[in-house]
Amino acid sequence: MLDPVSWITENGQIVREYTKEIDTCQGKLRLIDQTLLPEKLVYVELDETEAIFDAIKRLVVRGAPAIGCAAAVGVAAVVRKSASQDAAVLRQLAITTADRLAESRPTAVNLFWALKKIKDAVSGIDNAAELRSTLLQTALNILDEDIAMCRAIGSFGAELLKDDMTVLTHCNAGALATGDYGTALSPVYVASENGMNIKVYSDETRPLLQGSRLTAWELNEAGVDVTTICDNMTAQVMKEGKVDMVIVGADRIAANGDAANKIGTYGVAILAEYHNIPFYVAAPYSTFDLSLESGDEIPIEQRDGDEVRKGCGKLTAPEEVNVYNPAFDVTPNELIAGIITEKGIIRAPFEENIKKILG
Repeated sequence: MLDPVSWITENGQIVREYTKEIDTCQGKLRLIDQTLLPEKLVYVELDETEAIFDAIKRLVVRGAPAIGCAAAVGVAAVVRKSASQDAAVLRQLAITTADRLAESRPTAVNLFWALKKIKDAVSGIDNAAELRSTLLQTALNILDEDIAMCRAIGSFGAELLKDDMTVLTHCNAGALATGDYGTALSPVYVASENGMNIKVYSDETRPLLQGSRLTAWELNEAGVDVTTICDNMTAQVMKEGKVDMVIVGADRIAANGDAANKIGTYGVAILAEYHNIPFYVAAPYSTFDLSLESGDEIPIEQRDGDEVRKGCGKLTAPEEVNVYNPAFDVTPNELIAGIITEKGIIRAPFEENIKKILG
């Protein structure tokens, strides 16, 4: 599996589990620069607040779980870089950094969940060394927890799959979007490891092409049979009977099961309903925001119009034309067959069963 978010020590060692060796090293956040895929596989190493903010905002790292992991490890990296030995100064630096990173992406709730854990972890610690160690341990725990949750999602989701089935997915909710394995793609990976032959259609996902640039790339690297289609081909592919199931990820799920995911997901869900194809969402508990009654309350990120005007760096629309560019849409719960979580598959009635299964 890929390693999109990790901790790197000064001697180049990539570390997931906390060891005493890290205490003697000034570490950095290590990310795959996903803006360069599939043309180049490049890693960046960061330990400055604005550089990490930019990496999240500019989609160097993206995917709700991966954003949360990257932000948590990023705060630890910023604090460990500081020369201060004053615990109060370091605590304030951690809080200030967390608050700044929280401004980078408004929709993915995993970001705020992870940063809250980071801020809570440093509360009341009056020793600089202990504060640094606690920050790092907390960040790596978040990363390890995400990896474990994704694999559990894969195990539950794989029970839905049978040999020779074809899954359609939208955007990227694979290893690149999480600590490892992914959410929507995790059932595919687990089923493949179990010897099943699973084929995937990856929607291109306009305007940033995460489905073609990222999903197709990582599935191909993993040896999974993948075919990329343009977003406007989905209806025809479903009509031809080539899709058995849809599995997508999510950036925020409301208490009633309404799910926000990459723009275009709602349309895929409508098409799946029309063609009697089960539509599943895969996400860990950290993606649920039970403070929101429905998807109507989920904030939708608006992105720069040049992402549409200048597709792949070339002018694809008049420079002066107005562009509306929401990054996400919300799929209502009545279009969702089930939500695959690390604790099992949640089905309707969603509000009741989300509380029952997630607690």
